[in-house]
Amino acid sequence: MFASLIRFRQGRCSVVLLAFSFVALSVSQRSAQAAEEGFQAIFDGKSLEKWDGNPKFWRVEDGTITGQTTKENPTDGNTFLIWRGGDTADFELKLEYRIVGGNSGVQYRSFEVPDKKWVVGGYQGDFEAGDMYSGILYGERFRGILALRGQKTVIGADHKPKQVGTVGDSAQIQAKIKKEDWNSYEIAAKGFHFVHKINGVTTAECIDEDTEQRRASGILALQLHAGPAMKVQFRNIQLKQLKGKKSAERAGETKKIAFIAGKKSHGYAAHEHRAGCLLLAEALNANVPGVYAEVYTDGWPQNPSVLDDAATIVVYADGGEGHPLNAHLEDFDRLMKKGVGLVCIHYAVEVPKGPSGEKFLDWAGGYFEPHWSVNPHWEAKYKQFPDHEIARGVKPFVINDEWYYHMRFRENMEDVTPILTDVPPASTLSRPDGPHSGNKFVRQEAGQPQHMAWACERPDGGRGFGFTGGHVHWNWGNNNFRKLILNAIVWTAKLPVPPEGITSQPLTVEQLEANQDEPAEPDHNPARVQKMLDQWNREPAAN
Repeated sequence: MFASLIRFRQGRCSVVLLAFSFVALSVSQRSAQAAEEGFQAIFDGKSLEKWDGNPKFWRVEDGTITGQTTKENPTDGNTFLIWRGGDTADFELKLEYRIVGGNSGVQYRSFEVPDKKWVVGGYQGDFEAGDMYSGILYGERFRGILALRGQKTVIGADHKPKQVGTVGDSAQIQAKIKKEDWNSYEIAAKGFHFVHKINGVTTAECIDEDTEQRRASGILALQLHAGPAMKVQFRNIQLKQLKGKKSAERAGETKKIAFIAGKKSHGYAAHEHRAGCLLLAEALNANVPGVYAEVYTDGWPQNPSVLDDAATIVVYADGGEGHPLNAHLEDFDRLMKKGVGLVCIHYAVEVPKGPSGEKFLDWAGGYFEPHWSVNPHWEAKYKQFPDHEIARGVKPFVINDEWYYHMRFRENMEDVTPILTDVPPASTLSRPDGPHSGNKFVRQEAGQPQHMAWACERPDGGRGFGFTGGHVHWNWGNNNFRKLILNAIVWTAKLPVPPEGITSQPLTVEQLEANQDEPAEPDHNPARVQKMLDQWNREPAAN
């Protein structure tokens, strides 16, 4: 009997050793897979090391981070467990959660509220014991609900989200969430594009274009909500830190495009610098890998250091004596000597003759010189384009705008390539002579081809582009008009322009109406704008 017991124990030991070896192999394989994917566990399953919260509410229980309030131990306001392992910028997060009563969430790119311990605000991936809010994007102390469940939203300069699509039906998403049981939660933040998933199902998606209030980085925290008694638990918390926009740019993987949008100018739907820049920036962020676009409004940035890391700078503003660069020629020249690109749109191509004009010849290859150039409104017909990256995918189009022409270019057009060329009609010289309306020099060239857009290359390696259209805001709805500018911006940033050009989604009347500086005029007719869009999209020559 003793011998039999020994044999049994020996056999059991072999089984245990075999099982242990199998578990160790499985753990090793999982660890290798996690390492390969770049995820790191930020909770060790045993302690709250690198986590900071009120010990009255947070503890480790059965290998989980547990937050709990009771009737006898309530929290006065929402309280958070903050991860002290570093900020989150661009990242992917995976965890499992279980909640009984109340609601909770995961804070990311967030901030600690001054003078309030363990109180946090910022982006939050919500979940709850109820049936409505699990998976939404909420802004704790930070603009409120940013995307409800099932929504795809864009947050604009007015700090408010606008639904632009759907990612699913809210009730169907809720049906896949387990009550008082474990669910997986995933959050991805890349640039200013945020995606939430529960149990592998996308619950909300948001693009934050609110350049004034959006956050590029911040802390990670877990929420315990004030109110009725509740218990929330977290486990298997894994974080994959991606290269955020600053570090990625330093590594040469991401390039910043800075827009300088001028101050309020003309009336409704004219010289809409801010609205036009926001449309172009949105198209770049949504359609061009390897870039992120920022819009700085009201002219020269109050903090000019925001331009230091730009690959190219787009200026869309009133020009002449009020041009935002006139007072900063030397500072801007230092950027240009680093090889930074420059794009000037419409009135921004005009500067006074003299120091500003000479710099613009260097930087952009040409400019509007008063008493030399003219600024009539007329219908241009662009039928042929040069073999240049900026013209890729651009098809012939006809459009009415305030097309300046007879620019002052570098002598012999040195390193300057015309991009848009047409012969202005005689009616464009019907006005009397003046600083913008006419002069003997332009009249001598009546009936000759003129260039309304051009590209240049500089000895410092930088690239410039000038474009004289852009007075009429609705023209951004013309796909070719818009594509040409997007191509030029990308080219000046020294990024490749694809063979079909930069393709962006057609704009709606509502998108064109958004973010304008002035309220709509009484005679504004959206149907007329829609008719123009339909015509541009219908005619082969317009697309």
